[in-house]
Amino acid sequence: MANRKEIRNKIVSVKNTQKITKAMEMVAASKMRRTQERLKSARPYAASLERIIFHVAQASPEYRHPYMEKREGSRIGVIVLGTDRGLCGGLNVNLFRRVFRRAKELSAGGGSVHWAVLGRKAVGFFHSVGADVVSKTENVGEVPALKSIRGVVLSMTQLYKEGKIDSVWVASNRFINTMSQQPRLERLIPIADHEELGLDNDAATVHGELNRKSTWDYLYEPEPKDVLDALLERYVEALVFHALIENGASEMAARMVAMKSATDNAGSLIKELQLAYNKARQAAITQEIAEIVAGAAAV
Repeated sequence: MANRKEIRNKIVSVKNTQKITKAMEMVAASKMRRTQERLKSARPYAASLERIIFHVAQASPEYRHPYMEKREGSRIGVIVLGTDRGLCGGLNVNLFRRVFRRAKELSAGGGSVHWAVLGRKAVGFFHSVGADVVSKTENVGEVPALKSIRGVVLSMTQLYKEGKIDSVWVASNRFINTMSQQPRLERLIPIADHEELGLDNDAATVHGELNRKSTWDYLYEPEPKDVLDALLERYVEALVFHALIENGASEMAARMVAMKSATDNAGSLIKELQLAYNKARQAAITQEIAEIVAGAAAV
């Protein structure tokens, strides 16, 4: 059994760690509330823009944008949204492994996968597995700006316009609630055949908030080409940016839960060490009493 000094030092060390994890838990909780507010503010805009784009995709303008043309092929591009920091449980690894496996399935039959990754954790993972990373962005920050995603988005859309890939997807974590974050893989392009794949149960789900039975058409000013070129580029950026905000909320929630678990585990460890310290102390007292009695008997 370790002596009392060693146990006492371990107790002090664990208590210091517990203070740190508790502080990190509180910070993550505060940041999560702010990210939830940003997410709540961004959702109406994203939903309205998606509704308009769906109506445009169903209309019949004179100009057909390349993003609306479905291509046959298994060459895909995937934008992966990770985090710059760790200490958020298995949030990143679960997403990366599942999307990597699903992308291989989607590209089966002679296809290829090109990756555009955002966040230091994503960059490290996809380089370690030897993936074809065509674009990367790090140090996005806790309050991301739209310009932070333009590089990875442009790299994928450019490949699509050049005919080197047949579809573009975005992988991120969907914020369900504080205790639940769902990995997802959502198709960005082609827009006319939008779908989302749940990576938890491998079930395909389609957004249900849009009225897909209705058909809209528009009067374009200026020409349809100018309007659609600007609108669809903005749509793709907005969808990825919204996914980035949602991924940030998932990160803070996962970090808060992870730090709470670490704090609770530290508390349990402190109790065990305290019990061991008391046993060692009692053993030392018993030994001293035995030595005193033995010495008195010898006299």
